[in-house]
Amino acid sequence: MSQRILVVDDEATIRMSLVEALGAEGYEVSDAKTGEEALALCHAGGFDLLVTDLRLPGISGLDLLKALRNQNRTLPVILMTAYGDVDTAVAAMRLGAYDYINKPFKLAEIRRQVRGALRATGSATAESAPAVEPAAPAAAGPGRYMRMIQACPGLAGVARILEKIGASRSGADTPILVQGESGSGKELVARAVHEVTGARDRFMEINCAAVPETLLESELFGHEKGAFTDAKSRKEGLFELAGRGTIFLDEIGEMGILLQSRLLRVLENRRFRRVGGKEDLEIHARIVAATNRKLAAAIEEGLFRNDLYYRLQVVEIHVPPLRERPQDLEVLINHFLRELNQQLGLRCAAVDAPLLEMLQKYPWPGNTRELRNWLKRIMILEEPTRLLPEHFPEFIRLGRNPRGAGRAATGLSLMPLAEVEKQQILFTLEQTDNNKSKAARILGISRQTLREKLRLYEVDTDEGSSLQADEAEA
Repeated sequence: MSQRILVVDDEATIRMSLVEALGAEGYEVSDAKTGEEALALCHAGGFDLLVTDLRLPGISGLDLLKALRNQNRTLPVILMTAYGDVDTAVAAMRLGAYDYINKPFKLAEIRRQVRGALRATGSATAESAPAVEPAAPAAAGPGRYMRMIQACPGLAGVARILEKIGASRSGADTPILVQGESGSGKELVARAVHEVTGARDRFMEINCAAVPETLLESELFGHEKGAFTDAKSRKEGLFELAGRGTIFLDEIGEMGILLQSRLLRVLENRRFRRVGGKEDLEIHARIVAATNRKLAAAIEEGLFRNDLYYRLQVVEIHVPPLRERPQDLEVLINHFLRELNQQLGLRCAAVDAPLLEMLQKYPWPGNTRELRNWLKRIMILEEPTRLLPEHFPEFIRLGRNPRGAGRAATGLSLMPLAEVEKQQILFTLEQTDNNKSKAARILGISRQTLREKLRLYEVDTDEGSSLQADEAEA
């Protein structure tokens, strides 16, 4: 029996193209124009996969996903999204979406995504599904993030600090500051803190750089009905929703000064008010903050409060970059291969010694995130049974940092003008520690233009490129 797929998009051209393309692959495809229509069809049951646009009239793709998960439906979901909605798509993946794909996309790409989703979720039939090498048992339950850290020799210092945190009697009022480069695994450490402290409630996270300050205040503290124009009802913020769990404030260095002042009061008093509220509420969750920014420099520039910094760094954890722990590469690569084999239905063997030696010579400026993204790209495009040096680009084989080439732009050499632009952009990013807002200001372009340039260059960055790597980074 063929698998049943539901395609949801309000654009008839896209909807019909997908129905035709997936139908030609042997799937039984139904379609819907709205989220409400899709939800009604899903209630009838019988679908193996949902492919939906993120932005829909009425119920959005995100609302549709939430509704399905609230009903304990495990239907795999692939989101189609415009490039500017990547942050929302990644948030949807944390709610249980299988993956997302950027518009415009090639039909071959969506076919591959569909095959991978059906294989990974066990929806493929015995006749259509290729034999897959059994994956190593996934670490489940309490301790899986901590075990990942303990498996990496280069993170032994981090593991020791986490063990002390777990063994101590310090309460949730002790904040923790995690520092490290983009992609080095700060969120993994934050989740390990959640585990070792035995937090009873949820792990709540927010990227302070991805949310405007006015909205960030509401997301953290919540708001009362009528507090501002669009506040049509009361909303609980993360401090309330986290209960006795953990609140992870990623990229805390990008938070505005005024909101920093309010956060400082919360840390000192363990109480807060919703926006527009009159009642003080108590906070029970532990606060873990993370940044890739040099906070000492931000303090000198007047962009970060000195008193907040010292309040946050009661316990400080530094995550070393991947280039300083090449011994971790074998653990990480084989972990990612097991994960991707299961996700994509492949049988790629563990990395061998010669290839490992080659990869250890590359500095990995994008850290663990860059490593995982290259492996995923190779697995999708090449479907290898084992990794070979030729699967990787020349700069990795030669052990050269592609961003270091930007220094050549400071001198004269013969190259196309477009290449000069590319090298200058990469050089500026390197000099600003990958701070895109600051790099865009220096270059005299908008942040959106910078993101489009990086996408054109196919450069992996920390923005929108994580692709479910939260628990795999180290």
